[in-house]
Amino acid sequence: MTDQAETPQDRPAPAAPWPGSGLPTEAVGSLPRPSNLQRVVLDAETGLASQEELTAEQDRAVADTLARFAATGSPIVSDGEQRRQSFASYPLGTADVSAGPVFAVFADGHHRVIPSLARAPFAFQAWAASDVAAARALTELPLKQAVISPSMLSLMVPAEGLGEYSREDFLEDVVAGCAEDIRRSFAAGASRVSIDFTEGRLALRRDVRAPWAGPEALGGFIALINRVLDRLTPEQRAAVGVHTCPGNDNDSAHSADVDYAELLPELFQIEAGYFLVQAGGAGARSRRATRWPPAARTGARRWAGTPSAARRHKPHEPEARNS
Repeated sequence: MTDQAETPQDRPAPAAPWPGSGLPTEAVGSLPRPSNLQRVVLDAETGLASQEELTAEQDRAVADTLARFAATGSPIVSDGEQRRQSFASYPLGTADVSAGPVFAVFADGHHRVIPSLARAPFAFQAWAASDVAAARALTELPLKQAVISPSMLSLMVPAEGLGEYSREDFLEDVVAGCAEDIRRSFAAGASRVSIDFTEGRLALRRDVRAPWAGPEALGGFIALINRVLDRLTPEQRAAVGVHTCPGNDNDSAHSADVDYAELLPELFQIEAGYFLVQAGGAGARSRRATRWPPAARTGARRWAGTPSAARRHKPHEPEARNS
């Protein structure tokens, strides 16, 4: 690994020690958006609410989320992604992307598409650290932050590239951006960062409607995540988790029929500090995932984590489609 120089500002903020016994869990991803915020988001999109009004409502939602997390006694809290338009597109500028191919078809028949890069080069237009900094001002408790995976972003450009912008150049820009996203989150006050890797399990689902998916995609995804982790210091890597789940949108999953036993041996090739595997609420096939495979990599914390809440459709996400 190519360890990077670290300054005190880049180090993960202090957090409670890992539990010495029992099954640790950690909240992951978005929480349901309050009805008041949903309404203001829609009003802002139609010009009935200003950006200032939207920001104020987002601030209220984040403050409420942090307070409710604290009331549970959770040793680490998050803002519930209340400010995000989409977990998959927060780094993107709207002028730089267009609707792309199908990403996932959910069990109820609806689907989501992949944003496609409309012009080169790729660069982050927003950082997860902005959410960390805003939440940091509202709580003294340890914070965690979910970030986009390089594998999700890798689906935005086809194999042939974009004109003179080669796919390898694109992937290098993605890796650099994702590593910087994590470093900035730590510098802003995050104690832990989790990479949202929902596409990992989905990659093992063979579906002609999602042409990118297939077992051969998974190895490339894992290599990309390891390229990002390779740019972090050992202390930073130890505080980075990888989250996998069967997806949840409109109370419908995209890969619940894929047995975790297929995914976990590959997942543990990722050089992350710990793993978050959705187990709560899963069916009998998925519950077998708690029997960790004997070939799993040692040295990392193995967590069977439950999601903080089902990821529900947020009405302002344009990539939602019905099939």
